[in-house]
Amino acid sequence: MKNHSLFFNTSIGVMKPNSIKNKQEPCPFCDRAQLTDILAEDGKMILLKNKYPVLENTFQTVLIETDTCEDELSTYEPAHLHSLLKFGLKHWLEMEHSGCYESVLFLKNHGPLSGGSISHPHMQIIGLMDLDYKEGSKEEYFNGMEIKMQNGVLFNLSTEPRVGFYEFNIQMADAGYIEEFGEFIQIAAHYILHHFRFKVTSYNIFFHHLNGKIYAKVVPRLVTTPLYIGYGIPQVPNNLEWMVEQIQSIYF
Repeated sequence: MKNHSLFFNTSIGVMKPNSIKNKQEPCPFCDRAQLTDILAEDGKMILLKNKYPVLENTFQTVLIETDTCEDELSTYEPAHLHSLLKFGLKHWLEMEHSGCYESVLFLKNHGPLSGGSISHPHMQIIGLMDLDYKEGSKEEYFNGMEIKMQNGVLFNLSTEPRVGFYEFNIQMADAGYIEEFGEFIQIAAHYILHHFRFKVTSYNIFFHHLNGKIYAKVVPRLVTTPLYIGYGIPQVPNNLEWMVEQIQSIYF
């Protein structure tokens, strides 16, 4: 039978530190001298094996983005932003091309509603041994109202969101990194944290590799609609055009 679920090891899960909930808990990513199983380094960035591999039948890694807890992707200097995304994309695609995994996830959690447990800026690259995430990914999920198109990189606001409401998509060809790809991701994250009509503290970035294209889907984390939880029905808001125009006026 084809596997469509990941299995979470609860005995490992209860051991994980949680610096988002417990502000007094020391950050394990700030104490760099104690880090182990390092796979690659580049300046402030470190890729290492996840010390708490809660997902069974996977190979879990953590990409520590910088050396302090206070930094955040939406305010990174351009040089660090581009270095980080080049570093992450390189190791993600290398794992994907290795042939060791059915598929490889690349994602980022930020904030208390994002599903993460460590506040220090980081991403995750996870090799799935027997599950293909691409089976549940459709190119329609990345269709949307164009915000900006530059140097072959498309930035849009989803008209066919995967979960519902506001999902930002950034798309480029997989031929190589283009700086606008990182800049549009940063704008989406910055807009979510600083310009929504209501306070938003959390977002996720999900990377996808489909049909010769690389996508980043940047999603503000809000209370998930019960229609999606109960029935899998996404909702599309009626003010998408207004939001596109607002983003264009602020950033372009």
